[in-house]
Amino acid sequence: MVETAASDPEPLKAADWTALSDEKLLEVRMCDLKLSIEGTELEPRIAQLNAELDARGLAFRPHYYLSDEWFTPDGVPSVAIPFYLAHPRLAKLEEAEMLEVEGGDPESCLRILRHEAGHAIDNAYQLQRRRTRRRLFGNPATEYPEYYTPKPYSKSFVQHLDHWYAQSHPDEDFAETFAVWLDPNAMWAQTYAGWPAQKKLEYMDRLMRELSRARPRVTSKRQVDPLRRLKKTLREHYRGKREHYGLDHPDFYDSDLLNLFSDAPQYARNMSAARFVRRIRREVRGTVASFTDSYQYTIDQLLEKIIERCRELNLRLTESEASTKIDFMVFLTVQTMNYLHSGRHRVAL
Repeated sequence: MVETAASDPEPLKAADWTALSDEKLLEVRMCDLKLSIEGTELEPRIAQLNAELDARGLAFRPHYYLSDEWFTPDGVPSVAIPFYLAHPRLAKLEEAEMLEVEGGDPESCLRILRHEAGHAIDNAYQLQRRRTRRRLFGNPATEYPEYYTPKPYSKSFVQHLDHWYAQSHPDEDFAETFAVWLDPNAMWAQTYAGWPAQKKLEYMDRLMRELSRARPRVTSKRQVDPLRRLKKTLREHYRGKREHYGLDHPDFYDSDLLNLFSDAPQYARNMSAARFVRRIRREVRGTVASFTDSYQYTIDQLLEKIIERCRELNLRLTESEASTKIDFMVFLTVQTMNYLHSGRHRVAL
């Protein structure tokens, strides 16, 4: 961290940290970023969400503030937005550290805002207490799992955020259903016709019509972990975040790699498998993430393990790069899906 001659460092101004290298920026405390929502790209996105609420006849508006991640505090009608969306320099750092920027474009940001607004309205009107809500979505008191195993083809849940997130917890199911109901382009009545999830959407429609005439029971603007109070450095923040989304155990075996590559002497002059995987790493990471609804960081950790093992086994290509890439893409997709459904999939809370 950059310090003055005084015993305590003075708070950094934006001009002080925007020009820093990634290595130096990682030493800055989060509270010293001195960010706000006002004047950023977040303002028009929040305005659009408010317009969607208004179009649905809802006078309720969540309270928004900056924190380290996306979340809605328990029992509070507030939405915490990650700090990196308040400045392009920090979005660039987020991508460097995590390989993607969650909510970084207007479309994905609005998807998440609709979801978090569902949590906020749930809290504002204390909807968890309602019998029908509990019957349709499950018990809100259910403990959040550290991991969950989604069922991609289930029709009992809407599909809004990635990773089949509605399946992770009853409260997430409610928020996801609200988000689909709110989305002006969702056409949920047609999309979910005949699905068990249709009953949830129809209930949401009736419930929100009722709430349009009611005042919120909870109006607190209490902030949990606001950015201005977070004393950890950006390095500490990303160390914890990478650990959360990392890969604990690789789901491949030497036999899998030997089906793709070889250590036989006749292939000694061919390109090494480690070099080949490094060359296609970025392309296959993005493609498989799209196929499997998995986090790019998780896939990248698996690729790192594969590269390391290919190097240890001295494996080389046996076929052309083009055909090997196709086979490798299938292999990586299978390994990622095995990981996703093994019970070790990380839940983004």
